[in-house]
Amino acid sequence: MFHRFWFCLCLWRLVGVFGESVKMVTEGDSVTLESGVTEIQTRDLIAWTFGRPETQIALIDKEDGIFSTSDGDAVGFRDRLKLDHQTGSLTITNTRTTDSGLYHVTIKGINTQTTNKRFSVTVYGESQLQCHLCCQIHEKLFYKLK
Repeated sequence: MFHRFWFCLCLWRLVGVFGESVKMVTEGDSVTLESGVTEIQTRDLIAWTFGRPETQIALIDKEDGIFSTSDGDAVGFRDRLKLDHQTGSLTITNTRTTDSGLYHVTIKGINTQTTNKRFSVTVYGESQLQCHLCCQIHEKLFYKLK
């Protein structure tokens, strides 16, 4: 129990250290990765990738009317990826522990600079849930003391 406490505490302290947004979810729940776009413009191109090496899992090309998550089928996301047609955000439904990993979105606009965002997603199974709850308690205590 003592070692689990220190592992959780160390993991909790590393959240966000590497410049990515960190998302934690329990297996079976949904998680939404926000693109940061308020409204997709006509010539915007948005590509979502997963893993190392990065594999494209979703693509939005508004000008050509493409809103596709079919590439995600090849890496185990069959029918579990949803794209927001207004913002380009990606939702993963019915999460599995195999969905844990790095996600990356690249947004290319015709009149704007290319924007990149990274997300580190961890999906906890039942056996890992106890550690996740431990981390949540420590986080609440930290912000309460802050």
